[in-house]
Amino acid sequence: MAFEDLKAELALLINQMENQPEDRHELYLQIRERLNEMRAFGMPVPEDLVKFEEQLEAQFKAEDAAAKKS
Repeated sequence: MAFEDLKAELALLINQMENQPEDRHELYLQIRERLNEMRAFGMPVPEDLVKFEEQLEAQFKAEDAAAKKS
């Protein structure tokens, strides 16, 4: 998949995440998959998307830890 196609798909997924928060975990997984594709093909991964991925992962880990405490 071409770099520009992956960037466009990532932008669409992020937009969906903002508009459909109930599906944000599924969208996060899709974003992560696309970023991993970019990495696998040696394509440059935008730093802002890497930080976004890390922030979402931290949120999900915190939510999981909170759920386990309950």
